[in-house]
Amino acid sequence: MGILPNKNGGPRKRPVLGMYWMYILIVACLFGLYYFQDSSQTKSVDWTEFEAAAKDGEMSKIEVVPESGIAIGVLTKEGAKKQKMHDDIQGPDSEKRLKTTIPSTNKIQDKIDAWNEHLVSEGKPEIAVKYEKGSDLMKVFWYFGPFVLIAIFIIYMQRRMTGGSGGGGGIFNVGKSKARIFDKDNSTDVTFKDVAGLAEAKVEIEEIVEFLKNPQRYTELGAKIPKGALLVGPPGTGKTLLAKAVAGEAGVPFLSLSGSDFVEMFVGVGAARVRDLFKQAKDKAPCIVFIDEIDAVGRARGKNPNMGSNDERENTLNQMLTEMDGFGSNNGVIVLAATNRADMLDKALLRPGRFDRQIYVDLPELSDRVEIFNVHLRRIKTNSHLDVEQLARQTQGFSGADIANVCNEAALIAARNNKQAVDWDDFMAAIDRIVGGLEKRSRVITDEEKFAIATHEAGHATISWMTEFGNPLVKVTIVPRGRALGAAWYAPEARQIIPTQALKDTMCGMLAGRAAEEVFLGQIGTGASDDLEKTTKLARAMVMMYGMSDKLPNINYNDSTGQDYGFTKPYSEETAKLIDDEVVRLINEQYERAKSILRQYAAQHNQIRDLLVKKEVIYNDDVKAILGPRQWKSRTDEIIEINKKEEESRKGIELKKDPDSDSNDPGTPPPFNPKD
Repeated sequence: MGILPNKNGGPRKRPVLGMYWMYILIVACLFGLYYFQDSSQTKSVDWTEFEAAAKDGEMSKIEVVPESGIAIGVLTKEGAKKQKMHDDIQGPDSEKRLKTTIPSTNKIQDKIDAWNEHLVSEGKPEIAVKYEKGSDLMKVFWYFGPFVLIAIFIIYMQRRMTGGSGGGGGIFNVGKSKARIFDKDNSTDVTFKDVAGLAEAKVEIEEIVEFLKNPQRYTELGAKIPKGALLVGPPGTGKTLLAKAVAGEAGVPFLSLSGSDFVEMFVGVGAARVRDLFKQAKDKAPCIVFIDEIDAVGRARGKNPNMGSNDERENTLNQMLTEMDGFGSNNGVIVLAATNRADMLDKALLRPGRFDRQIYVDLPELSDRVEIFNVHLRRIKTNSHLDVEQLARQTQGFSGADIANVCNEAALIAARNNKQAVDWDDFMAAIDRIVGGLEKRSRVITDEEKFAIATHEAGHATISWMTEFGNPLVKVTIVPRGRALGAAWYAPEARQIIPTQALKDTMCGMLAGRAAEEVFLGQIGTGASDDLEKTTKLARAMVMMYGMSDKLPNINYNDSTGQDYGFTKPYSEETAKLIDDEVVRLINEQYERAKSILRQYAAQHNQIRDLLVKKEVIYNDDVKAILGPRQWKSRTDEIIEINKKEEESRKGIELKKDPDSDSNDPGTPPPFNPKD
C-alpha cells in the first residue's frame, strides 16, 4: 500500500504516537471509571432467596437480562435492612440490589405475575419489571482494556528505544548504528565553495576526495590510501562544515554521526554500534565515515574517574581501534573525525594506520576573515561602501562561527532600526554586542561613579597608545555592557611569536585602569577585578611556561600533553615561593611603570577622561587628536606600507619597460650578481 499524497502533492505524514496520546488515554480511562462506575451495592444470592425476598415485598423493581439469564432486584429500604445491607460503604442514596441467575428465562414473567398477585392480596405495591438487552462489549473492555493499554505502552517504548524505525528485532535494534547516510539520493548542498578560508586544510581534504574518485592513480604507484584524517582546531573554526563539504564533493556515500551516539546506558552497546557502523561502511565502499566530537569515546584509556572500574567508553574505543586497523588499506573506506581536544585522545588512536593525518583548522587570518565575511554577506543587503577588509581587521581572533554571528546580529540590529540596508554602524554595534554583551543604559550610575569609570578607561587608552606593543585602539566607552561598566576596544595584532616586552606592555595596559584610579582619584575601587585576574594569569604564564623570569629562566612547568601531574607538583615548596615572588615582582614593576606614564601624560589623560564623561563613547581619531600620532606603527600598517611600495615599484618598472625592447633594456632589473 502506498502513502497517500497530501494537498501539496507530497507524501502525507503518518500520525506520530507520542506520549501526549498516552496521557490522553489514561485520563479518558479515569473519566470513564468515574462516570460509568456502578454506585450501587449488589449482593449475589441463589434463586430461592431471591424469590422469597420478592414475595415478601422487599423489592421495588426487577431488571431482567434474558440473554445473560440474570435478574437484578432493586431493594426497598425495609428490604435492605432485612438483607442487612448497610449505608456505610456507598452512602445512604445508593441502591441496594440482589442478583441471581434465572432458572428458566421463558417462565420468569409468569413468576413475576404470581409475585405481584400475592403482593396485591396482602396490600403491598407491585414490583415493576424492566427487560434489558445485554451487551458484553463493556464487559470485554473492562476485562481486557488494561492489557491492551499495557501492550500499546510496551510497543511505544520499543519504538522509542529503536529510534522509531519500526524495524525487526524490537528492543534488540539498540545495537544498530545511528549514522546518518548521505548519498546521491540524499546529498548535502554544501561544497568547497561554501567554505571560506582554510586554504591549507582544503588542500588536504580535496586530496582525500581525489583518493576516492581516482584510487587507481595512487594504487598503481604502490601508494596506500590513508585510512583516516583528524580535524583538530578551536570551536567554530569550520571542522564540521569542512566535513559536510567533503560529503557534497566526494560523490560517494557519507556516514555521519557524533561520538556521543556510541555511548548508551546498556553495557556493550557502544562496541556493537561501532561494529555495525563499519559493517555498513564496508557494504557501501567506497565511502567516508565522519565522527564528530570523537573525544566523547576516544579519550585516553586509564584516565577515567571511576578508579579502575570497567568503563563502557574504553570498550567502545577498543572496538574502534580494532575496526580501524582491521579492514584493508585499499577498500575505499576513509574515516574523518573532528575534535577540539586532541590532547585528550588516546595515543593508539592517533598512530599511523588509523588516523594517518592530523589537519589543523586554526582561527582564520586576516585574508581568511575577508573571505568568510564575503560568504556570509551574500544573503545580507549591505551598503555599497561597506569596507569588508576593515571589518576583518576589527574581528581579530574571531572564528568563522563568530563572524557568522556578527553578520546575523548586524542584520537584526538594522532591521530593528528600520533601515533599508546594513551599514558600518550596525556591524560595530554587533561586534560590541557579541564581545561585551547587551548595552544597559537603564543601569543607574551616579556622577561620581561615572567620573571614576571614565578615569579608569582613560587610563587604559593612554597606556595602550604610549607603549610600543600596545594594541591599536578602536574605541573607548563608559556605557555599561553585560557585567562591565566600561570597556576599551582594541584591534590586536596577529603575532606568531610574542616577545617579552610585548607581554610586559600588555600587563602594563591591563593595570592602567587601577593605576589611573590611584593617581588621579587617590583611592582604588573594585572595578579592576577582571584586569587583575588576567594580569595574574599572564604573569604566572611568563614565569611557569615561557621561562621569562630572571630567577627561573628557561624552565617550563606546564604539561602540554594534558595528562597533568596528578596530586603532586613538579617543583619544591621553595620553588613555589620563588614563583610567587617573581609573579608579584612582574606585576608590581608594570604597575609602577603604568603610574609613571600616567603622571607624565596627566594632562592628556584628563582630556580623554572629560571627553568620555561628555560623549560616553570616543574613537581612535579622538584619542589621536589628544595624544598625537603613535610613535610606533602597528605590524599591520607596516605590512600595508610595504605592499604599497612593492606595488608602486612594480608599476614603475612596467611603465619603463618597452614591449619591443630586448631583455637588456635599462628598465629591466639587472641580473643577480653574487658579489653584490
